[in-house]
Amino acid sequence: MALPTISASANTAWHHATVTRGCRQLLNGHPAVILWFTGLSGAGKSTLAHALEERLHCQGYRTFVLDGDNVRQGLCGDLGFSDQDRRENIRRIAELSKLMLEAGLITLTAFISPFLAERKLARQLVQPGDFIEIYCRCALDVCEQRDVKGLYQKARNGEILKFTGISSPYEAPINPELVLETDRLDLGECVEQIMVLLKRKGIVSD
Repeated sequence: MALPTISASANTAWHHATVTRGCRQLLNGHPAVILWFTGLSGAGKSTLAHALEERLHCQGYRTFVLDGDNVRQGLCGDLGFSDQDRRENIRRIAELSKLMLEAGLITLTAFISPFLAERKLARQLVQPGDFIEIYCRCALDVCEQRDVKGLYQKARNGEILKFTGISSPYEAPINPELVLETDRLDLGECVEQIMVLLKRKGIVSD
């Protein structure tokens, strides 16, 4: 199912700024890109995104992490966890990520984003090469062992409905740019694999 396109008014038009994405990238000294981390709860998305951001920041790159829990404190605070609300959550994040791309930033998004259709829409909002999907693949039992919040147990007890991996499906990426086996690789190894990919794509330099 495709995510809906929402327009509050027909009397609006995109304003083309004189300071363009290219100008901002030139000032920053590097290309902008969206790094889209996806995977089950507990697969290590947020931990990995923040570790990568720290690595990039220390090397002088302009970055920002959009974290699932943080975004739901404000921008998406009005949404629940029904399939419809999950789609709207990712639609908003995809649009925000597109704006941050125009700002010239390396944007790291850490969301379960369980449905293929929503991730496809996020990719289609931007030009080819601007969206890098990183699948944090981790066995469900390992995710449950890591669950410090106890969410999986609550889901198994029926206290949380529509919980991805238990009572709601996770549709694994078909052809992501990178698959990280986060249940067998340590954090440093995962960060290094992403850095190798970013160097190969010309996002970061040696």
